Amino acid sequence: MRVAELDALPGPTCEERLRSCCDAPDWARRVTARRPFGDRAALLEAAVSELARTSEADVDRALAAHPRIGERSESTASRSEQAGALAAGVAVRERLAAGNLRYEERFGHVYLVCASGRSGEELLDILEARLGNDPVTERAILRRELAAITRLRLERLVDA
Repeated sequence: MRVAELDALPGPTCEERLRSCCDAPDWARRVTARRPFGDRAALLEAAVSELARTSEADVDRALAAHPRIGERSESTASRSEQAGALAAGVAVRERLAAGNLRYEERFGHVYLVCASGRSGEELLDILEARLGNDPVTERAILRRELAAITRLRLERLVDA
């Protein structure tokens, strides 16, 4: 899809397309309201800018749409992004599963990391390091990771 096509979509359809990249309804409404973008750079700037000011509730909604790292998903995007974790050996996948549970117990939400291009071992190392974060630091990291994932998905959604 070209940015001009996204610009021309009816509002609800545009929001639906954006939510395929980040399932945060208020974010999608605000980004849609900033149309027309005209080019991909303007779309990406609007998306990142609006994500930075998205409410915690909207971020939590987006998190709920993400599978755990290392778990198979119905989402083609998630399967592609997590290819390294899904290809990891049994021991790494088991440690990821245990780490995911510890993370969720500690922080109350799924461990989110931009997994694209990373091995299962690397994702496990990141997870184990982040378990030592305080909740405020972790939430800031999580928001950066969500922005990176959203940007990656938007880049796949629209042609340059």
